Amino acid sequence: MKGEKFKVKDVKTKILSNREIAPGYFKMALDAPYIAKNARPGQFVQVRCSDGFDPFLRRPFSIHRVKGEGSRVKEVEILYEIIGKGTEILSRKKAGETIDILGPLGNGFTLPPSTLHPPPSTLIVAGGIGVAPLVFLAEKLAEIRITVLLGAKTKKLILCEKEFKKLGAKVHITTDDGTRGCKGFVTDLFKKMLCAMPALSGVEGRYAPCAVYACGPRVMLECIADMCVKKDVECEVSLEEKMACGIGACLGCAVRVKGERSRAEDSYIYKLACKDGPVFKANKIIGRQV
Repeated sequence: MKGEKFKVKDVKTKILSNREIAPGYFKMALDAPYIAKNARPGQFVQVRCSDGFDPFLRRPFSIHRVKGEGSRVKEVEILYEIIGKGTEILSRKKAGETIDILGPLGNGFTLPPSTLHPPPSTLIVAGGIGVAPLVFLAEKLAEIRITVLLGAKTKKLILCEKEFKKLGAKVHITTDDGTRGCKGFVTDLFKKMLCAMPALSGVEGRYAPCAVYACGPRVMLECIADMCVKKDVECEVSLEEKMACGIGACLGCAVRVKGERSRAEDSYIYKLACKDGPVFKANKIIGRQV
């Protein structure tokens, strides 16, 4: 939850498993008790992909899940796509090898109060590898009504459908090529579902309370953030930014957001995705800067 801070640790951890779950997509499990116990949905870790200096910089990965019960919580999972040299090296790692990770980092999602009755309907929207931080979130929302919208290019690249269904979530799927679920973009389905939400009695143009959480490509997040702001629906988006240091030192992941003391559209400040995010409220994002 936002506001809770824990000491970031650089740990050498053992790889428990590293398997391909879809073409080009891998899930890695790590024995990292400290990070597992202190992580919150939406936070991430910085991973050193090799033992040498190539690649020199660590790579950021959302904390996909943590596993274990009570004091035995010790396993961290990351979900990643092979998109460059670092992730290609990571994909060749074997169970039993060790790897260096830094975390937990960043600010995560804000969870709805557990005292709300009836519980708010919650929409989780994932585009491709953007699903990575959202399973952990769904596990924390297990007692809230969850609807999940999964978008992928084709049916072979649909990720984490089973995991969401095990949590009791209602899952809807869209594929760009129509090979599974609705044909088109996940934002098209999201728009239909948002418009179908019941309006608040006596308040024209406003909609019943609903928390929306999203992660995916920039264009997808732009669209979702814009729709939620217009409908006055609470929404948080997790930005997929390139991060060099992960701790706010290099200033390489600056994001333009609305000034905190002004509602003017042209009043803005810069915040860092790695330190102030990667999760931001949709109504703070200026224009097409998501």
